[in-house]
Amino acid sequence: SSRMMISSARSTVCNRCAITIPVRPASRRSTARSITASVAGSMRDDASSRTQLSDENRVLRNALLISGARLARLQASAAENARLRGLLGAAQRGGLNVQLAAILNLDLDPTRQRLILDAGSRDGVQAGQSVIDAGGLLGQIIQVQANTATVLLITDPDHAVPVVVARTGVRLVAYGKGRSDRLELANIPLSSDIRAGDSVVTSGLGGRFPAGFPVGTIMALHPDDSRSFLAGDLKPAAQLDRGRDVLLLKSGLLPAPAPINAASPNSSPPTQRPPDHPGLQAQPSGVPQAAGQPPASALPRPPSSHGREPKRP
Repeated sequence: SSRMMISSARSTVCNRCAITIPVRPASRRSTARSITASVAGSMRDDASSRTQLSDENRVLRNALLISGARLARLQASAAENARLRGLLGAAQRGGLNVQLAAILNLDLDPTRQRLILDAGSRDGVQAGQSVIDAGGLLGQIIQVQANTATVLLITDPDHAVPVVVARTGVRLVAYGKGRSDRLELANIPLSSDIRAGDSVVTSGLGGRFPAGFPVGTIMALHPDDSRSFLAGDLKPAAQLDRGRDVLLLKSGLLPAPAPINAASPNSSPPTQRPPDHPGLQAQPSGVPQAAGQPPASALPRPPSSHGREPKRP
């Protein structure tokens, strides 16, 4: 009977162990159902695991974005602290009486180079004050409101600064070109001991800017249009296109004007003087000019040819 049962039953062979296992048709159906149930359960587990992983990835991405934003703010704060330390260090090294002011707005148009400061007459700001940063000279206050002040940058086309070459003492004038990265030295004599790399500082002539503040570095020298003089490209020492704070010099103000007495009948009227170029204000004779009131108009740049016809080839 055992032989008949073995012959009537179907059998399957296990490839790995080479053992013959009898399987009945009913057992095959139950095995298929169990395999189907196992596969379905595995798919459900995979789906839930995928959903959980997607949620975790979204949370991690958000956390990474937040961490990146915090890191960027920390880096910006560190850079700002470094700039402030540089400003305070420059003031302490020079023993300067300065006032810190924040920048509200700026205008770096080629025809207008201005800054708006978050400080005005209520804070003691006066027109004519020199403005510096940790690198050097920025400009001067030209207009003061109750809570704000306007700075004319040294790169403005209408601005000029009397300067001196630190190495040789040659006196020159630095003109603005409407670019935050360039100034111009005009009418340099051919025989002057000047070369690229020389540092240029304020000369103090005219009484507008105190002497000795860095203005820039000579980058290149080339003949002007007349071929009789040299012109120089000057890189500003101050960071005109960056930073959020500046320093106002309190000790660099022009002296207050003396009181004007009533004119006697025999006294002659004061001599009229043309307006000076901003930054090139000379000490006037006769009636002194009001302190801290830079002239609105500017003298034209001196022609490079000095009235002479350019040499023809």
